Amino acid sequence: METGTGDRGGVPVWRSLPPGLLRMRRLLLVVWLGLSALAVGLLLGLLAGPKWALFAVLPLAALGWGWVLLGRNWRSWRYAERVDDLLISRGVLWREQTVVPYGRMQLVEVTSGPVERYFGLASVQLHTAAAATDATIPGLAPAEAERLRDRLAELGEARSAGL
Repeated sequence: METGTGDRGGVPVWRSLPPGLLRMRRLLLVVWLGLSALAVGLLLGLLAGPKWALFAVLPLAALGWGWVLLGRNWRSWRYAERVDDLLISRGVLWREQTVVPYGRMQLVEVTSGPVERYFGLASVQLHTAAAATDATIPGLAPAEAERLRDRLAELGEARSAGL
């Protein structure tokens, strides 16, 4: 993960998401699809016969495919703090880059559900006047999420004073 804020000669300094988010998502994938494979195998094996229990391979195949896709998705997320705005980039097939001007931010909040808290993660949600530019940065360490929230709120207040 790169550190630092602002621009280096006009080039944004990108930060990637911590690996804890990938671990959390993969564990949830294994739990849900592993339980699905077990349920499908047991139910079909008991009700329709042992040959039908082979359909339990389908959730296991989805688990393997999902494992790879989660890794690619996690690597695609990054954000950069620039002088006048925050950039958020994500997506594998369809790349999406959101630019949130500091002066347009109305609310910056840190959220953390029970599973995120267990893994020591938090998300930063940015709300603007235009719903199309609302953005979220998931899976940050709580200290980084709070630092980012405080910095963005400070910059938002400073930039919106002239409006």
